[in-house]
Amino acid sequence: MKSVSLPTSYYQQFDADPKADVPAENFGGWKQGIVELSTKHTALVIMHAWDCGKPEEWPGWDRAVEYHPRAKTVAEEVFPDLFASVRSASILIFHVVGGGDYYRSEEGYRKTLEIAGGSPELRQVRPDPAYDRLQNFRENNVFVGEHNRADVDAGQIQLKFMQVAKPQEEELIAEDSHQLASLCHHYGINHLVYTGFALNWCLLMSPGGMVDMKRHGILCSTIREAVTAVENAETAREEREKQQALWRVSLNFGFVFGAEDFIAAMNLIPTK
Repeated sequence: MKSVSLPTSYYQQFDADPKADVPAENFGGWKQGIVELSTKHTALVIMHAWDCGKPEEWPGWDRAVEYHPRAKTVAEEVFPDLFASVRSASILIFHVVGGGDYYRSEEGYRKTLEIAGGSPELRQVRPDPAYDRLQNFRENNVFVGEHNRADVDAGQIQLKFMQVAKPQEEELIAEDSHQLASLCHHYGINHLVYTGFALNWCLLMSPGGMVDMKRHGILCSTIREAVTAVENAETAREEREKQQALWRVSLNFGFVFGAEDFIAAMNLIPTK
């Protein structure tokens, strides 16, 4: 089987009514459709699925990163069946990592280096004392807070894969956009379906995220139940930032799939 059809959600960003008080209120909004995935040219991304330890180990980390409990729920309730279905089908899995060196001894990372070679150096601007003071102000007053810094630093040193998201033997690992794009070119992948944490932050903007991969011409989609988002005091109760991020994915990057629909589609693909 070279392709599989499945339902998707998409946002219809037309037609605004110029005569209305709020023209955008005439947009079609969220709709359902059926699309086709090429099994040869699609890969699942598992991004930043980190085991961040228990809350009592580094309480300051959980005070700053409020989505940790939601990420653990996703990992426990969604990841097992989803990843099992993808692994049973002819769909590649790429792990996008960062935040430490916990992945450097993995065979999948060594294979990526053989394919991608070294990543180009990202030139940094030169800081000055005023720049340093501005950054210190942000760290102390915006994120993560001076009293949380020690816990965040200690927790990140111990960073590792979530057990349910650990790479299996043949799965490749990329630590930046150059490596992930190289894997896509090598394997002929033009559509990445992202899972992991957090949709409106890392999955969009971090190295290997959708913003960078779109520049390579790659469609970037997501699975609604397999992600969470960074929320704030005003949005967290209803997870409105996640809803906004799903809209952004639909409008600018790809499609939004449901976990049950995606699993059902994977189960239609003959096992390896």
